[in-house]
Amino acid sequence: MHEIKCDVAIIGGGPAGLAAAAAAKKHGAEKVLIIERDSALGGILQQCIHPGFGLIYYNEELTGPEYAGRFISEAESLGVESILNTMVLELLPGADETRIICTNSDFGITEIKARSVILAMGCRERTRGNIQLPGTRPAGVYTAGAAQRLINRQNAMVGREVVILGSGDIGMIMARRLTLEGSKVVAVVEIMNFLSGLTRNRVQCLDDFGIPLMLSHTVTWITGNRRVEGVKIAKVDENKKPIPETEQFFKCDTLLLSVGLIPENELSCTASVEIGPVTSGPVVNQYMQTSIPSIFACGNVVHVNDLVDNVSVESEIAGKEAAAYAAGALPPATGSVSCLAGSNVRYVCPQRIDLGNEEKDITLYFRVSAPETKVRIFASQDNKELCSKKAIKVNPGEMEHLTIKSKDLQPGKLIVNISKEEKNG
Repeated sequence: MHEIKCDVAIIGGGPAGLAAAAAAKKHGAEKVLIIERDSALGGILQQCIHPGFGLIYYNEELTGPEYAGRFISEAESLGVESILNTMVLELLPGADETRIICTNSDFGITEIKARSVILAMGCRERTRGNIQLPGTRPAGVYTAGAAQRLINRQNAMVGREVVILGSGDIGMIMARRLTLEGSKVVAVVEIMNFLSGLTRNRVQCLDDFGIPLMLSHTVTWITGNRRVEGVKIAKVDENKKPIPETEQFFKCDTLLLSVGLIPENELSCTASVEIGPVTSGPVVNQYMQTSIPSIFACGNVVHVNDLVDNVSVESEIAGKEAAAYAAGALPPATGSVSCLAGSNVRYVCPQRIDLGNEEKDITLYFRVSAPETKVRIFASQDNKELCSKKAIKVNPGEMEHLTIKSKDLQPGKLIVNISKEEKNG
């Protein structure tokens, strides 16, 4: 069996893994290794040829490959090593090191021993089977990400008359991409009564191209023998159940699914990492440290982000703290705070804050449960408000955040709430 030893091992070479690797190297880790199952680093960014990346992190607009390229260059210049075409099979945490069992195209079964590990496997798309969409089983049904890869990386067109189910960001981006390639996007269909993705993508990808967005609707049936011939679409009631008398047939040859993402956490589960019930990702503290001290996690494997810039910032924290753990320099906790979701909040990340002697700002990321306008966002502990801010609008498709000071915290519970802003007078 081929054996490799390192200080910090990162599973996944996408934007999260690259940012974490560079940060670990910058903060003193001697040997940092990225384990990637693809033949190149960059992850999903390789197929995201549209602009819109880097506006926050680099203060300029880049395409996905350009954004990834900058991190790849930085990681390589810092001396980060990578092992490609490698699939991790098992994660075995130990007292002094974690063993990673994987299979590599050159070395066969390989064992990597690391003092700390960072999980950066990203997420996968929900499929037709996940949402139990009825109808025949013809060709022409794709997830939006699969269609994006076929068009942008393999130069293969997926269809000419397309219906897109789900208003997630990748679905709206593919609506624009297909239109630019000459296809007709019949409609983007969303079961909720609000947008699932970023508002900017609705404006730039749907409104600017005259593509209809059907809120509170869903696909109820797929028709076709060898190839999709059309779909039935119906309006849904307040319980998200189709209203039969509203059902209409829409002719198309392709159906794209943009119906949500699932963090890739099979490895996390087999290693007995605690998983959050709402995020379906590891429960982490402000260091991005999981319930197993030697294992850290970052990016979409923890919770699905809407901006890659946020992933990079979060992953740099994981890289820095994983390097500190590998060197035995991570400060011990003297107490902990549970971060809980309050009114109109789905979840909060990190889910736990470990208290110690250091004083620093801690950013809490969260998503709302339902859209609202003119709100106040605040965090409180024992009925004492610690921080707050106002927002003109909040939407489930867009991540929100609050920054608190660790010196203000006491062991116990911290609750993040969103309330309607009171009118003066």
